[in-house]
Amino acid sequence: MLLLFAMHASAQKKATPTPCGPVPTEDQLKWQDMEMYAFIHYSMNTYTDEEWGFGNEKLELFNPDNLDCRQWARVCKQAGMKGIIFTAKHHCGFCMWPSKYTDYSVKNTPWKNGKGDVVRELADACREEGLKFAVYLSPWDRNHPEYGRPAYVEYFRNQLRELLTQYGDIFEVWFDGANGGDGWYGGANETRKIDGKTYYGWAETFRMIRELQPHAVIWNDGGDRGDLRWVGTEAGNVGETNWSLLNKEGEVTWPMLHFGLETGDSWVPGETNTSIRPGWFYHTTEDAHVKSLSKLMDTYYKSVGRNSTLLLNFPVMPNGRIHPTDSLRGIAFNKMIHEVFKTDLAKKAKIRRSDDGRSFVITFKKPTAFNRFVAEEDIRYGQRVKKFSLEAEVNGQWVSLKDELVEQGDGLTTIGHRRIICFPTVEATRLRFTITDAKCEPIIQKTAVYLAPELTADIPDSGEKKSSGLHIFFGSAKQMFIDFDNEQTFTSFRYLPLQGSKNGIVTHYTLWASSDWQEWTKLASGEFSNIVNNPIWQTINFTPVKAKILRFEADRLAEGDRMSFEDIEVVNCSPSQK
Repeated sequence: MLLLFAMHASAQKKATPTPCGPVPTEDQLKWQDMEMYAFIHYSMNTYTDEEWGFGNEKLELFNPDNLDCRQWARVCKQAGMKGIIFTAKHHCGFCMWPSKYTDYSVKNTPWKNGKGDVVRELADACREEGLKFAVYLSPWDRNHPEYGRPAYVEYFRNQLRELLTQYGDIFEVWFDGANGGDGWYGGANETRKIDGKTYYGWAETFRMIRELQPHAVIWNDGGDRGDLRWVGTEAGNVGETNWSLLNKEGEVTWPMLHFGLETGDSWVPGETNTSIRPGWFYHTTEDAHVKSLSKLMDTYYKSVGRNSTLLLNFPVMPNGRIHPTDSLRGIAFNKMIHEVFKTDLAKKAKIRRSDDGRSFVITFKKPTAFNRFVAEEDIRYGQRVKKFSLEAEVNGQWVSLKDELVEQGDGLTTIGHRRIICFPTVEATRLRFTITDAKCEPIIQKTAVYLAPELTADIPDSGEKKSSGLHIFFGSAKQMFIDFDNEQTFTSFRYLPLQGSKNGIVTHYTLWASSDWQEWTKLASGEFSNIVNNPIWQTINFTPVKAKILRFEADRLAEGDRMSFEDIEVVNCSPSQK
């Protein structure tokens, strides 16, 4: 199993702290606690192989033969998502619910003879799976003839009212920042420009949302301050310095979106949105480009681990379902998060806190290896920490630990809801966390240290070894997963032990297969005879099995406590993949 540890360092019992600057609302706190939730992109673009529809797409195109919103909800739940935001209307203007204000909707498509409502089906599926539900409504509408004129704003609000009154509780309302440009516009086929700050009358729109869905948080990209902000990129990361603050008025620059504003007068935390594929909508050409597990973990550390939430998109295929590769990768992602942050090693450590509350020293009973550090502020009273240091005592000397994911700057800055520091594995007897600068008296409600699995030197730093769609990662010190992009039939597994060392050589093994990360079939178990003295290729033959994932377990090692390998091969019914 993976090694990790967590310890709680609660603030001393005293009077309720005085807020330090802007503080979050209860609804913002609940939103932040969700940490990860899903985007679902599905519209006419799915059938035209485009990212942005022009607004003149034929209604006959929308006729999925296997649309299953419950499958979407199950996939998202198994991927660790706490809710779903659905593209009820994208830029093309096509409505995924039977809006009474336009003919350009599912009510005039062949799907279910015009009696279907995708928004309804997904809202119901989310409730069945215990997920929260939210809607995306594009302000820009390339179909509507009145876009750019006052009449469209009334139309837009009427649609929004439908979504906010017919589908139960909504946890977030999401407005895209793309506004104005060329479009069909009822046959005009022209370019229309608008002033995004004034045209939509956001103040009135927000007032309506507060009235109809008082607990919903509002996402906007900075023109008019909603409850949340875009982080300035769709690459899946927010700044290593990340203040949950902006000014209520004035221009918002890219650095403000990406890093927040230390002196901001309003609580506007960042939401990191990205897709599990290169695009937001489904494209067959991207089937081989679903984000790897290592990339998803990197995204997690650079979003949730940097005082943000993660909004991860799962596109829907033309048949109306999420692709199996996306599903399995999401499940593996959730599994890895749980593996990394599972075991609490600090329960057996001695923890000493300085009198001023700005430093914690964790003393282990013996030298302990770790490579992750977590700190959390009690943000109910504001975001306070500006800078901190992290040191490990190695052989009697304090060594500074640096975050290997930091993209710029030379210090460890801001904590907020959660900060995860990643660094190369170090073995130490003590760990010291010190707040070196803060706006007010810091309130740290939790610190934690973990040992996440490290891959052997044979695997690139990205965390994967790739060849012909094969991905390798460790589930624990004695457990390896081999994940393929597509399900296939396997006939044998080959293992080459580490050359020149007995450390980590597998002498006894068990091999399992699965297609969904849930049900596992035992393929073989046994001993690699004389492998220590003669470390050559070892072949495990078994009855052909159709699967997507293999799990190779070390039941016994020659030396050490972590398996190693020089190379791995999996043979299928076609020429071998290596």
